[in-house]
Formats: sequence, structure tokens, C-alpha cells
Amino acid sequence: MGVDFDSDLGKLQRLMAESIAGTTRRNAILNEMQIQAGDTIVDIGCGAGHLLTHLAKAVGDSGTIYGLDPSEAQLEQARKRCSEFENIKYIEKNADDSQLETDSCHSVTSTQALEYVPDVEPALDEIARILKPGGAFVNVSILWDHFKFHGAEEQLNGKVHEAFRAHCSHQMLPMELPGKLERRGFESVKDRSLAFVITRRDNNSPARYSEAVMANFALTQGLSLEEVSDWKSQLEKADQQGRFGFTSFPVLTSAYLS
Repeated sequence: MGVDFDSDLGKLQRLMAESIAGTTRRNAILNEMQIQAGDTIVDIGCGAGHLLTHLAKAVGDSGTIYGLDPSEAQLEQARKRCSEFENIKYIEKNADDSQLETDSCHSVTSTQALEYVPDVEPALDEIARILKPGGAFVNVSILWDHFKFHGAEEQLNGKVHEAFRAHCSHQMLPMELPGKLERRGFESVKDRSLAFVITRRDNNSPARYSEAVMANFALTQGLSLEEVSDWKSQLEKADQQGRFGFTSFPVLTSAYLS
């Protein structure tokens, strides 16, 4: 069974962004950034551009927003979503190679992108390089050890979750970020939990999207179709019996370059 996980993940990220969890996350980022009219801001791993529209409105016509993403498919989604804004520019590059000028940005933000960068150090070097002194970096990454479904049989559930660990390079990036940022001259590093719990498996739930992506990814890691189907059936049964749960633990990390 062929599975295009990158496509799956892109779809999951778009669905998550459109959910209440995505709205909460964007509001937290915008509240932390203290944006001024005329600012230059970069969104690293901008995906389908859900945050870009809010940033573009906040900086106004005199400001500039850069949406950086290595995926042309994601940037095409962003262009469609943000077509009315002339102050958004797009960069199809990796996080460690923005090609922007040194000290050119008032703020840099990134949402669920840096944990997928195998060597995150050059990406953080690039963020520090393009930020102006005093500039803000606001990041959201998930504590993947706490991204978990509840309700399926323990051994099988553990097997699916263990397989999913391979989907990203950094399981617990928020725990590592403070030290990495301080070593690059960032100050006032703060962390804020954006954790949420879902106890219903409805069709428009982030839990349902995540379940589908995890199931497909488990197949690529060697689990059998029978095991994966059984896991999904057990979650459905748990939902029917009122004992289903899904937890996710995003963390917002903010810091200012000295």
C-alpha cells in the first residue's frame, strides 16, 4: 500500500490549522509578537499560509511578510489563500537558507516546522542572523511524547505510537530550545503550554485527522494493515463507549535577540 506521508502531513497541518486548535495557536502567537505597522516578519514553514493573512493585516501596507517553506505545494496553497495581500512575499527555501539580509527582520515565527529539520542548529543560526537586535522569535513545537491516543488496547496503542516517533527529527524540541536560543544571544526566553484534550472522535476533530495520518505512517514503518485497522476500530469502539481520548501538547516558546 503506497503512502505519501509528506502529502498526508501537509493535509494534516492544513486541517489542524483550520480547527479550533489552530485558531488558539495563531492567537497565542499574535499576542506574543507585539507587531507594529511597518514591521518585516518571516514565517518559517508557513505551510498553507493561515498565519500569513493575520501577519499581513497587522503590519499593514508599509510592512512586509515573508512566507518561507521548502514545499512548492504548500506555497501554492498559501498564494491562493493570501491572494488579496500585496505585502506577502514567498521564499521556497529550507529554514537554514532564507537568503534575507542580516538584521533585516523585526520578528521571526515558526509553527510546527523546526521539529522536522534534521539538523536544527543551522536553522536557528539563520533566525539569529536575520533578526534585528531586540527582535522577537516565537515558535510553536509539539512535545510529541505527549501526543497520544487513549482507548485502544495498551500494547497495540504503544506499537502505533512508537512507530510514529520516526515521523519527525525532534520529539521534544521545546525542552531543548531555551538552551539553544540562549547560546545564540537570545534573552527573556519564555514557554507557554497550548496543550489540549479531545474526548470525542467526530469527523471534524483534530483527533480524527491525526488518527488517519498516524495509521498511514504506521503502515510505512512495517505495521500490518490488520494491526492498523484493529487500532482504528478499537478507538472507534472506545469513542462509542465514552472512554476515548486524544492529547496534544504544543508549546509556545518566545525569546528576544539581545
